[in-house]
Amino acid sequence: MELSFTFFFNSILLGIGLAMDAFSVSLANGLNEPCMKKAKICGVAGVFSVFQFAMPMIGWICVTTIAQYFTVFEKCIPYIALILLSYIGGKMLYEGIKNKESCEEKASVGLTALIVQGIATSIDALSVGFTISEYKAPEALLACLLIGVVTFFICLAGILIGKKAGTKLAGKAGILGGAILIFIGLEIFITSFF
Repeated sequence: MELSFTFFFNSILLGIGLAMDAFSVSLANGLNEPCMKKAKICGVAGVFSVFQFAMPMIGWICVTTIAQYFTVFEKCIPYIALILLSYIGGKMLYEGIKNKESCEEKASVGLTALIVQGIATSIDALSVGFTISEYKAPEALLACLLIGVVTFFICLAGILIGKKAGTKLAGKAGILGGAILIFIGLEIFITSFF
């Protein structure tokens, strides 16, 4: 395959499509932590972009090597996303209802929760390995890198929008953020049947 405008255009569009769940979760994170520092904002967006880069690459590796095992796992993806996002969202809902605190006192999204969110929002990207299976290794790597870069900037925007709204929503932000995560999990689960 030749690296053409179409290759880059399709990879960027794929990145935008895949990043929508991560954008929504980033928005929820920004809502939940309206006083998030710049370094953490970049770190959160970076975690999502790493997962959105890695999952299609893992999918490509699976398709090009052990495809028969991957198809069995693919059926579990909606269930895994629903469970992970419902757990994190439920926890945010509980904390939002339990205590309506200021920025300084509000519990922030920890690394473990962030990794769970990254897995939950990118696990469906494993199936992208099927769509790029005809690519050679360098092309697949470049396509996945483009997906990761696009995700980083989309998540950055999501966090910043969430922070802005979170500051205005004060105590209700955690509740809204948790509800968004649960909704995303349900959406991934329900749309898998159509």
